[in-house]
Parts: sequence; C-alpha cells; structure tokens
Amino acid sequence: MIARPERERFDTSNPNLCSALRWKGMLIDAEPDASVPPSNDGLFWCSHTQTCIGPDGKLAEPGNCSNPGRKCHGNGRCD
Repeated sequence: MIARPERERFDTSNPNLCSALRWKGMLIDAEPDASVPPSNDGLFWCSHTQTCIGPDGKLAEPGNCSNPGRKCHGNGRCD
C-alpha cells in the first residue's frame, strides 16, 4: 500500500468529499482567522456509522472519502 501525502490525505476541500464525513473543525461557528494556524487534528468520523470506520469497513478520512468509487460514498450503503 502506497501512503498518500498528508496534505492529500487530510484535504477537506476536495470537491468529491463524501457529505457523510465529519470533523471537529466543521462544528466551530467562527470566521476563519488567518493568524491562527489550522489544527490539522486528523479526527474524522462517518455520520452513517458514528465512528472513524465507514460502512465499508475502511477508514473515514478525506483521502478515502473523496473517492466516488467507494461503495458507501454519499449513501452509506455498501450493497
């Protein structure tokens, strides 16, 4: 398995990002402040499973959840 670069693995701005992916930063109701560096805490979860593992048994993080070919992408079902 080839490791992805960290910037790609944790990129939450990917246009193909699954709408079920959640992370702490999206729950903060504040305007972005350029003088504060991003936390990049890497804590992600799937809203379908409420865990860091998606319905397909794979890790829920932007690098994986930006692939429209992932069976659960966008619908939470793997059938």
